[in-house]
Amino acid sequence: MEIKAVKFRKDGFYTQPMVMGGEEGMEQYDKNVRYRGSLQNYLIDTGDEVILVDTGIPSGTPEEVPDENSLLYTGKDICSYLEAFDALGYKREQVTKILLTHKHADHSGEISSFPNAKVYVNEEEMSADELKGKDNLVPVKFTDGAYYNFPESQKIQDGIYFIKAKGHTNGNSIVIVENDGLFYMIHGDITYVDEALYENKLSIVFEDLAAARETMDRVREFVKDHPTVYCGTHTPQGYENLEAKRVIDLDHPVETVLADVDFSSKKGTGKYVCSVCGYVYDPSEHDGVAFEDLPDYWTCPRCKQPKEKFNKA
Repeated sequence: MEIKAVKFRKDGFYTQPMVMGGEEGMEQYDKNVRYRGSLQNYLIDTGDEVILVDTGIPSGTPEEVPDENSLLYTGKDICSYLEAFDALGYKREQVTKILLTHKHADHSGEISSFPNAKVYVNEEEMSADELKGKDNLVPVKFTDGAYYNFPESQKIQDGIYFIKAKGHTNGNSIVIVENDGLFYMIHGDITYVDEALYENKLSIVFEDLAAARETMDRVREFVKDHPTVYCGTHTPQGYENLEAKRVIDLDHPVETVLADVDFSSKKGTGKYVCSVCGYVYDPSEHDGVAFEDLPDYWTCPRCKQPKEKFNKA
């Protein structure tokens, strides 16, 4: 069995208040501390099947133009998700299963591009806007009982488990792959950066804070008891851990390398992108109302995050 990263954005950042302020509040943290950001999802080659964990942002999603006040920035395009997938040498028709960690479009954006794949998704997210009109959805009911300290799981096949991990969204899930004595924990947004895992901090993006705390506690307990390679979506630490087969040691964090930020002088298009779920606000689709003129209480129509989570496109 082989696990590979599908890398499609680089050189992003996530500020300390965003990745650690979920419980104590953002004001407790330094907005000038920016951790490295990226975007990648993962592919599992079992030898018999090609299985994807999440499917990137939709092709054509514009890059963001961050500034000094941006809470997060998903990064510059390396290529589209589909181009990154193709570059690994697989054909889209080979993919038999997609294991969806959660509904957000930076995880579900290209589901429809894999015609032979069954899409496994927590049954609580079957009605999500991002998944409407998608074919071949398989609702996961987590009927296989506990997986170690996680109470609810679904065995996908030998060595691959789908774990209920509510909090970031109400249908959030984790994929764990057992291979050569290691446990590869492939997650969506349990944390955005590994520093938050080491410091036991929750991000400000959640649908259920109490559940997010419970999930974090279970993740930390699991990695203490099992040799775990922690593979995230939003930080290059995810694929660095994978490529080095680096086992998480909560008592000995990997040294932090902060983002090298060069704020672009590129002009915006008038469009804005939600850095949480990828929703694009285009004034031409909203009676010409500029994003800046939206009321302060306006939230993302898709993930309900406030205006401050949007960047210029």
